[in-house]
Amino acid sequence: MPAGTLTQDCDLTGRTVVHDGMGVAVPARGETVRIEAVGAQDTGAHGFSLGVSEQGAVFYELDSPEGTTGAAGTKKQADGSARAAAPAACSDNLLLPWDWEDFDSYEWYIGDGGMPGGLSKADATTAFKDAINNITGGYNDCGIADTIDAGHRYKGASTYESDIGSDGYCTPRDKQSTWDAGNLEAGTLAATCGWTTNRGGSDDLIEADVRYNTADFDFTNNPTSSCTSHYDLRAVGTHEAGHVFGLDHAPAGHENLTMTPSIGACDKSLRTLGKGDMRTLEAIY
Repeated sequence: MPAGTLTQDCDLTGRTVVHDGMGVAVPARGETVRIEAVGAQDTGAHGFSLGVSEQGAVFYELDSPEGTTGAAGTKKQADGSARAAAPAACSDNLLLPWDWEDFDSYEWYIGDGGMPGGLSKADATTAFKDAINNITGGYNDCGIADTIDAGHRYKGASTYESDIGSDGYCTPRDKQSTWDAGNLEAGTLAATCGWTTNRGGSDDLIEADVRYNTADFDFTNNPTSSCTSHYDLRAVGTHEAGHVFGLDHAPAGHENLTMTPSIGACDKSLRTLGKGDMRTLEAIY
């Protein structure tokens, strides 16, 4: 679908557009949708935005290749040695790119169905709250005081599911921000779909959904020394909460920041924000 296409000419609202293996349903006029995915270590992670102007014209914001890449726009962590070579989290002052802002409190629900790590909904809710608090409260080991003016409010359990299909594509939004688990594209640990308004040149968040991929990966709420192949659901959740509050992925060479595009098994270090993660949140909020 070429940029500039008028959605009303072909009744395009709700149809899926795919770029670099990621897809989104065309949103309503005056809205933009973005898909972001985090991969398991040694897999790519990527995203893109599709917006429809108030006049009904389609426009795109596509990722540019950075560092080690697969297909165009796909950011990939080379291997575990990349983290050893990258600056330590508290030394990495990189200002990350960001996609949107949320100056109101993010209101979210826990969705219908199973939860990552086989947790009950009550325990999953606690873990998700903790992950979101890591972002809004600026949780770090760098001695940086929290000046982030962002908040969230848990609204309860829902019969809705996140608006993310088993192919990892953003489906039409249901006007409710939901966290849940299910099937996603192979290699994707979790994904976030976010919708913003572009009316009047704004980029304020209006909905953000998160889904963990429990079809292909096992998660744990507490990685131990015997952990070998499970992924820390709070580390993954903190990364996804970063996307909820607008943060984009860190480029190659910055693998110790929470917003690195892939996460290794049993690694819970990304629950705590690095200097660059903090600096960017402070710049937005």
